[in-house]
Amino acid sequence: MATCVRDNSHRGTDTTVLVQLAQLHSLIIDMDGVLCHGNEPIHGAREFLEFLRQKGLAFILVTNNSTLTTAQYVAKLARMGIQATAAEILTSAEATATHLTRTAPPGARVYLIGEDGIRTALQERGFVLSDDVDVPYVVVGFDRQLTYAKLVTAARAIRNGAQFIATNADRTFPSEIGLVPGAGATLAALEVATDTAPLVIGKPQPAIFELALQRLHGGPNCTAVIGDGLYTDVLGGHGVGLMTILLMSGVTGPEQLFKASPAPDRVYADVAALHNAWRAAPPA
Repeated sequence: MATCVRDNSHRGTDTTVLVQLAQLHSLIIDMDGVLCHGNEPIHGAREFLEFLRQKGLAFILVTNNSTLTTAQYVAKLARMGIQATAAEILTSAEATATHLTRTAPPGARVYLIGEDGIRTALQERGFVLSDDVDVPYVVVGFDRQLTYAKLVTAARAIRNGAQFIATNADRTFPSEIGLVPGAGATLAALEVATDTAPLVIGKPQPAIFELALQRLHGGPNCTAVIGDGLYTDVLGGHGVGLMTILLMSGVTGPEQLFKASPAPDRVYADVAALHNAWRAAPPA
């Protein structure tokens, strides 16, 4: 495989970026808004992953959505006709649990707002989930069963001194019915109620990208991020020195793209358009 050389002197031009595509060794790919909307696949997602496998490119599907376990994501993608292994998936739930494993004492008690993904990730690493307000940690993720009572308990725990940790801060989530409030909406309520900002683990923070690069055994010069979010995928990718590819099939609209800073290296309508461009790229 050819050596991957970044040339940002003409960032965004077709010729430069297509050559970069042909030289890439590995990819960090978002799921929601890139491969699917909720439980509905996006046209071309299955074919694109098959194309990557045929070319021998390594990839990892990295999502800020902490609601599902890795096994549940494998099953969800399979129901949509998209094949992926557990080793090819990294969630913000896993990244958050890994962070706590490195920073919290074994068996620490946690008050959780979140669903199966983050719940399972914490329990598998020995953390004890508690409804008390004297816990040392509050972890918040996307929770579609959010109640006022949960907000009250979390706010009281944070005001009592608990460390406030978030799986991600996505303000919206691209569902089958359009954009709906994401984990960031819950964080905003708690931050206002406690005057405390959370420590965010997921994109755009570097921790989850660095974990993905470790799994890929790749370097930044030969790895690109493919995502639908300017302030998660693009901002985070640039922060760790990765090429960024934005797809307009999720949370980003034309007006947001026009004002974007930093701007993505390249923009495509969706994963099918990226696939077509990659197939047309000159050999590295």
